[in-house]
Formats: sequence, structure tokens, C-alpha cells
Amino acid sequence: MTMKHYIQISFLLLAAVLLTACDKLSMDEKVKGVPQITDFSPKSGSVGTLVSVSGEDLESVVEATVGGVQAQLVERVSKNLLTLKVVGAAKSGTIMLKNSVGSTESAATFNVEYLAPEVPAKSIPAEVEMGNKLLISGQRMNVISKVLFTAVGMTTPHQADVIDQNDHEIVVKIPYVESDDAQITFAYYDGKQEKTTPAAAFPVIKVKRYQPNVTTTTFAPVHVGDAVVLDGTYINKIEQVLLGSKECTITAQSETQLTFVVPATEDMVDGDNVKTLSIVYFDGVETKVLTDQFVVQVPFVYFWANRTTYGQGRDVSELASFFSPETGMVYHNSMWRETVDPISYAKQAATCSANQKPAVTESEYNSVNPYFFFSGVSAGNLQINSPAGSTGQLKNFYWFNNSANDYRVTGANANCYGTPVLTYLYLDPNKEDHLQLINEEKNGKLTKIDEQTFPIDVEAKTCRGINISSLANTVNQTVFAPGVFTVGEEKSADIDAYIMVFYYNVNGLGSNKAENIKRIGLLHIKHIDFKLYNNTNAPSSSSISFDMYWMKHDYKYSE
Repeated sequence: MTMKHYIQISFLLLAAVLLTACDKLSMDEKVKGVPQITDFSPKSGSVGTLVSVSGEDLESVVEATVGGVQAQLVERVSKNLLTLKVVGAAKSGTIMLKNSVGSTESAATFNVEYLAPEVPAKSIPAEVEMGNKLLISGQRMNVISKVLFTAVGMTTPHQADVIDQNDHEIVVKIPYVESDDAQITFAYYDGKQEKTTPAAAFPVIKVKRYQPNVTTTTFAPVHVGDAVVLDGTYINKIEQVLLGSKECTITAQSETQLTFVVPATEDMVDGDNVKTLSIVYFDGVETKVLTDQFVVQVPFVYFWANRTTYGQGRDVSELASFFSPETGMVYHNSMWRETVDPISYAKQAATCSANQKPAVTESEYNSVNPYFFFSGVSAGNLQINSPAGSTGQLKNFYWFNNSANDYRVTGANANCYGTPVLTYLYLDPNKEDHLQLINEEKNGKLTKIDEQTFPIDVEAKTCRGINISSLANTVNQTVFAPGVFTVGEEKSADIDAYIMVFYYNVNGLGSNKAENIKRIGLLHIKHIDFKLYNNTNAPSSSSISFDMYWMKHDYKYSE
């Protein structure tokens, strides 16, 4: 039988014994009296010896000592028999048993023999692998209290975990050592103190550490959420990847490759964040820095790509109409009442933001994320709307595939304004200042929307030089997609339209539309699948696909 097979069988047997022992030790019968000892066997032995004790009321014993030194309760076989193990710095003396009622001592004395283990040098292999299990055979192996591995040239030993142990064998897990060569020693108690076998008694062991070696040395700038791949050898030994002190999630790992996801850290700011990237291995003992110049780029602007919303309609299941540029999420109509705009729903027909003038507190207003939606108009057009722009738009959206008024998102027949105040400006590619912003997005250079890149001149009524005096509550597709769609005809078409989006603070829209702007965005409409409702010219749940850029911080109107 090979050592590997022997160890596997030994573990199975050990597991069975431990399970049995746990069951026997969990006996909780009614305690009748103080335990009584009538006899025990053997009367002498070394550390590790199993002693069978017979008597009365032994099923309730919770503590045992030999010569005043704690012993291990191995098995309460019955009310008349238990087994204990002589452990640690045991001393000769009587056996004491204790339960909840009291304790008793044996009349006879157990004589502890302090013997050294006999470990033949040939039982120690020339080569082992760190973390693997090692079976060592010899005599009096049960007296061994520790198996120690000390790297050659070092003075600090590392204790191996003992997996199994009896008089003739001990099975341990090879512990961490600092280098490939190690000396093995065994600790035992000699009756006065713990002693260790001489280092020279056994040959040096070659410990295969299989240290992970990452060959990836160049790291391009990344964003939070990106997947990064590490190549190399023994990569499966890596236990953690750290970005600074933040642990990264490992999504895939093999002997030659590891993939982790870049996490967000609390100290990250907009722009380039330079971090240390390191790996941890060998049970967390060793850490290696891969680079101290790992760059995580946090965008200065929110960018939401390839979002799709649907116009209102009751004959299809695509009822996800509300998009928030603050969260980047498209919300199902059923979420409007509790998640999208609970302030508006709570007020129902009462004024919320009448004609773009909020009639709520600042905290109520700010509790609702800005959102917009597309809806149909009688001429067979789609238009983008401000929630606070009209009392007649929100009621046309249903949260269930049913035409009953109760299924309107606003409630039965409820005319009401939404909370957030937004306005829009279509960017005309025939206007030079408009085209400049359009091309900036097309060339991938729209990386910031802030007070410096989009300055607002309230008196001139401009934003980054673009006149915004004509901002509107809504823009329809005859403006942003002229000549593409025909009233009464369904059509799917690619669109290349840009609309500036302005979100206002609680003061709402004043006579000067450049005042009170809270955040700015750029909407790029890319595709529309135009559908009709019930064979009429009213748009049904037409889908609108787009990209969205959104300002990350409120505008402060700094000088």
C-alpha cells in the first residue's frame, strides 16, 4: 500500500472515529450522582496513552485529569466506561473525573513514563511539498507534542498541524517555511520540560514551495469593474490580490493564469488613482508587490452606454420607460411609485413641480433622482419629456399590461407633475458651436462635464458658449430625427442625434433658463424602433436606444 493510499484510508478512519466520538461525547442523560471510579487500565504509559476507566455515572463526566494535569476526554462509551488520553505535560498521580454534581479520584495511581520518540532517519523523506500531508513512522510517536520545520539559516521554527497520531505514526501538514531547505525536529515532554530532538538527528528536507511567479509586468490604466489578467507559473498558489489594502475579487484562476476585478476604494477621486498592486500567498504569510504604479482611472463624468427605454403603450410587455442619468438605470414602470418618483405619487393630483416650479421642500426634491422618459404625441411622434413639464404625460404610462385606469403609474385618472425639473436643447450640426460639442463626443474627447469645461454665463444665457435661452420642456423626433419617420408608419432606424440635458435645483425654472442649473448632461440618441398602437397613428412602446454623459457633481457657479 502506498503512503498516499495509506493516508487517505487513515483520514477516512479518523473521520469515522471523530464522528463517533462526538456522538458519544454529546450524551446528555440526567446526572444521577458524583462519578465513581472502580478501575482503570493500563496503570502506566507515556503521553498519548489511551486509558480506559470503569465505574458509575461516567456518562456525565465533563473533565478529567491525570496527576492534576488536564487529560483529553476521548469517548464516553456508557455510564460505566469512558476513555481518556494522557496529553501535554502529564504527571504521575491519581485520575480525577468531574461532572456537574462533583468529582472523584481513583484509589490507584497512573504512572507516567517520559519516553522520547524514536524516529528513524529513513522515515523522513528527502523532498516534500509545502501544504501537503506527510506520514512519519516510528516508535512512541504519540509522545510527540510538536513537529517543527525550520528553514536553513533561520532561527524561527514553524509548527506543523497534526492531522493524525498514534503510537507508531504521525501525520502532519507541511507548514510554511521561508526557503527550500528545512530542518525537521520533534518536541516532547521529558517530565520536567518540553524538549526538542537535535537538528542534526535528521537530514535536511527539500521543501518544494512552488512560489507563484507573475510574469505580467506591464499594466495599462484601468477603470473600476475592469477584469485584469495575471499570467505566470504556480498562479494557483495566489490566495489574494490586493489593490492597496482592498482585496480584489478573483473570478478565474488556474496554474498559469488569474483574473481579478478592479474594486472601488474609499479614497478614489476623479482622475488617475495610483495604487500598489500585490499578491498574497502561503497562507497569508508572504506578500509580493507586482507594481506600485497601478493606475485606476475614475472618469470625471458618468457615462452610460447603450441604454434602451420604451415609450408608453399597453399592448406589449416592454414597460420600462424611465431612465435616470444619475444612476444609469432604466426603471420598469412598476417601480415609478416607490423608486422613481415617490414624492410625486404621494402628492397625486396636488402640485408637485407645477410648470417646472417645485412646490416641495429641498430635501424632498433632492430625494428623487433626475429622470426623463419618451412618450407619444397625437401627431404620431415621439418626444423626450421633463417629469415636471406637464400633468398629462405621466398618467399615460402603465405598470401592467392592461388598459384599466388603476394600472396607470400615477393611479386611476391621476393627473400630476413629476418632481425633477429638466429642460433640453437639440444640438444642430449646422451650427458651429453645436457641431464642436458633437465632434468632441464622436472623437472620444468628452471626458469631463464640470464648471470649467461647461461654464455657464447666466447673464449671457450660455453654456460653454452655446445659447441656452431657448431650452424647452420637450423635444420631439421631427426635430432630432427630421425626415426619418412618417406619421402612421412603423419603422426601425439608426439615429445620430445629440441633445443637451439640463437638471435644475429646487428653485426650478425661472425667467432666465441659465439660472438654478444643478447638473448638465449630453444625450446621444442612436436608434429608434418606432411602433404604433392598435393600428392607429399613436406611438406604442417604441424603443429608444442611446448613450448618456452626465455631470458627477452639482454645479456651484464658481467665479
